[in-house]
Amino acid sequence: MKESERKALAAIPVVVLLGAGLAWAGSQDGAAVGGVPVFALAVVAAFLIQWLVFIPAYLAQTERFYDLTGSLSYIAVTLLLVLLTPGIDARGLLLAALVLVWATRLGSFLFRRISEAGKDDRFDEIKPSFVRFLSVWTIQGIWIAFTAAAAWVAMTSANRVGLDWFAVAGLLVWVAGFSFEVVADSQKSRFSADPANKGQFISTGLWAKSRHPNYFGEILLWIGVAIIALPVLQGWQWVALISPVFVALLITKVSGVPHLEQKADKKWGGQADYEAYKKNTPVLIPKF
Repeated sequence: MKESERKALAAIPVVVLLGAGLAWAGSQDGAAVGGVPVFALAVVAAFLIQWLVFIPAYLAQTERFYDLTGSLSYIAVTLLLVLLTPGIDARGLLLAALVLVWATRLGSFLFRRISEAGKDDRFDEIKPSFVRFLSVWTIQGIWIAFTAAAAWVAMTSANRVGLDWFAVAGLLVWVAGFSFEVVADSQKSRFSADPANKGQFISTGLWAKSRHPNYFGEILLWIGVAIIALPVLQGWQWVALISPVFVALLITKVSGVPHLEQKADKKWGGQADYEAYKKNTPVLIPKF
């Protein structure tokens, strides 16, 4: 077994244990159905969906439905929580709506992008290996659970608090982040679709203010979700605040910014205009 496969094999149980810990902590003082915590069911469902789709994806050697499955998982599990949580209140419904809107928009955007591109080169070396391909699907399960934790824990919490200034402030932050992400993605899509820009990098619109404005919007909207959730969290439920922290760390340290910065440096590094763009444009937080 190759070193990369050994690492992937070791990562799977670690990721599952992290999910189990999150399920236990987030379920404290939360709703239950038949004695089973609803939040724990959500975490289990997030993993099961990935593993079920992994089977045909591996057999067909395709990553085409990877991002789409992630987005549909958010939608399916969030709707499940709305149905299973007794007496879900306005705050819970607001959080559910925000997750559903975000997941629907992102899922359709990513699926359209990979449909046009034909493939995602991140998976070229991964998908031939059963263990490595399974590991990335398993990691997607923990990504879903950790990212949605604040919303899902608040939705299922037995502690009910009416809509307040936390809800208003969180909603405003979410709208700002969501708008930033949507506009940035739209600007880049239009730029890439123009044949005149072939082989060029985008440095206009929001991309003149940040090298990754869509990621800035992504982090901001999950901070908004956490703000809305804050008043109902209690005890071990505070673990749900890992949500925006996890998103920020994932984007800035793991699979988001580092990967794209490396690709950009490889493609345009040394070009005077690109080096000037890098020097004058913040990596993430926009400069207005």
